[in-house]
Amino acid sequence: MAFDWNAAIVGDFVDLQRGNTYQSALLDTPGPVLLGLASIECDGGFRPDKLRTYGGESPARLLIYPGDIYVSLKDVTQSGDLLGSVARVPNFITVGRLTQDTVRLVFKNEMIDRSYLYWILRTPEYRDYCRARGMGTTNLSLSRSDFLSFTVPEPTSNRLSIQRTLDAIECKITLNRDICQTLEAMAQAIFTSWFVDFDPVKAKIAAIQEGRDPLCAAMSAISGKGDATLDALPPEQYKQLAATAALFPDAMEAAALGEIPKGWMLKSLGDVAQFANGKVDVASLNEGIYVSTENMLNDRAGITRATSLPSTATVPSFTKGQVLVSNIRPYFKKIWLARFNGGRSPDVLAFAPVDLRWSEFLYSLMYQDAFFEFITRTAKGAKMPRGDKDAIIGWKFPCPDERLIVHFSEKSRPCYEHIEHLTSENQALLVLRDTLLPKLLSGELPVTALVDAAGAG
Repeated sequence: MAFDWNAAIVGDFVDLQRGNTYQSALLDTPGPVLLGLASIECDGGFRPDKLRTYGGESPARLLIYPGDIYVSLKDVTQSGDLLGSVARVPNFITVGRLTQDTVRLVFKNEMIDRSYLYWILRTPEYRDYCRARGMGTTNLSLSRSDFLSFTVPEPTSNRLSIQRTLDAIECKITLNRDICQTLEAMAQAIFTSWFVDFDPVKAKIAAIQEGRDPLCAAMSAISGKGDATLDALPPEQYKQLAATAALFPDAMEAAALGEIPKGWMLKSLGDVAQFANGKVDVASLNEGIYVSTENMLNDRAGITRATSLPSTATVPSFTKGQVLVSNIRPYFKKIWLARFNGGRSPDVLAFAPVDLRWSEFLYSLMYQDAFFEFITRTAKGAKMPRGDKDAIIGWKFPCPDERLIVHFSEKSRPCYEHIEHLTSENQALLVLRDTLLPKLLSGELPVTALVDAAGAG
């Protein structure tokens, strides 16, 4: 007998496998990645910034793999943003583990494309359906029966076209994020080599001791190229590399923090940056240019779009080129180099470089583990520690010559400009995705949107 799509529901295609509790003492030990509520974005999608591994017992029924879909049937707030929200395990997670808060969709048959069902469960209509059926006062829950009873429309050719476009958008967003992470890593690797490990300086010292050319040694340390490769460089490129190497000293000297390059000074953060002042009217803001500690991402992953604006008339402002740091629970390492002007919550500190040409240096300086370890160590409060502003601005570091600060900023700036471009592209793709999602249930095929998506992908 033919399947009746007019009466199709989620339960026709999947069963549910709930996870269980885990021992917090075994977090961050070798094992599968825990995929709990924190791994799901509000209203659906995978969230990669709060991942932890688990080395405790993980029965096979609790393990999930790339492409698997899982859902939250609870929410710890009354907003319902996570209630019924689904996520797909990304390819970079080899194996994940469900928690007591997440449930895996176990497909019973091949009657429906998994990706099609995933996007059906991302539609606004499905999200409204879940919120309307949330039970509880403090925490919300969605019954298995209600989840499995959501109506699934027939996968017509139009709907499948929209699904494929949504898949392409998600792939492009993921690719852009990966490129951004690579660019960030490249810039930070240069900063660490130059200003933390002092590789060019140490290369010069070793060359002098061995009777070699210290300038060439520093050029090799900076570029990662051997002498033969350096000699083969185009004259202009060789000249620029030599000029960079010449900015580094050829000796170390004792300082309060240990040995630092000769001629560099121990300075305070306040010597290169100031706390930013200024206010902005909330009426002039939108969720895309407002930054609070809630929409700053852990582990230096930048920001996401805010979910709401404050009810106050004004908030502190920030401008492009300033460095924003969450001052609540600094051990979460929330930091962002502002790429536009906007507003921020009072718990987000904004640091203005003394010279705007130093923005990238300042950001990379404050990006370091040493900075976050310092403000965590000097923070005030036990339950919700806040950074001590006086201590923060007094943090000491070995400061190079101003020419080297400017040179590093100029060298790393293209990375951050490209990150800004890709981030803006992702914002446009998210808008396109959110335009297409309502069409998935109606089956309406918006040709212009599909063309735009194809061009973006």
